[in-house]
Amino acid sequence: MAETRSRTGRTQQERSEATTAELLAAARELFASDGYAATSLDAIASAAGVTKGALYHHFESKRDVFRAVYVAEQGRLAEVEARAYRGEDDPWEGFYAACRAFLEASLDPRVQQITIIDAPGALGPDAMLETEADAVAMTKDGLRHAMEAGSIPSRPVDPLAHLVFGALCQAATTIARSKDPKSELRGILAELRRMLDALAAAPAERARG
Repeated sequence: MAETRSRTGRTQQERSEATTAELLAAARELFASDGYAATSLDAIASAAGVTKGALYHHFESKRDVFRAVYVAEQGRLAEVEARAYRGEDDPWEGFYAACRAFLEASLDPRVQQITIIDAPGALGPDAMLETEADAVAMTKDGLRHAMEAGSIPSRPVDPLAHLVFGALCQAATTIARSKDPKSELRGILAELRRMLDALAAAPAERARG
């Protein structure tokens, strides 16, 4: 049976999706400006123009709302990185451009508050690892494409991807906590360039006993 449409022409599913989007948009603004601890479900519902009961129809808890906001934020960062990657012809230069775009996004106070300051405490390590799986996969893909293109020597992708991703996350945290984030970013980007150049110049790894 076809889903019944309202007078506005939207199905129940479409209305539900619109409400979810409004709640997440309102929650993002509040989490970014006030922080996770200071943001209440009442404030989110009010900002979205819905009742608290309607909010509970879509989310079980404030942590559930924050998780959805965090996942969406990760998606936005991934889009920024993908655009930077596609802007380069060489896969290795594209990889550097994507890393740089990620770190530059760390200058945004909203990104800092949600992904760096609040996420570890609000979500916990297990949930962080789960929600970052796509970002790690993107890192692996970038490294794999660079190896296939001959831009860097072939080596095991998984350990290298985790090392690079971990370094980028720590760098983003350092930028967010710095008294002079822009200066910190410049220094980190210079070292990132040197690190990636060294990876490209190094011979393929040989297994050691």
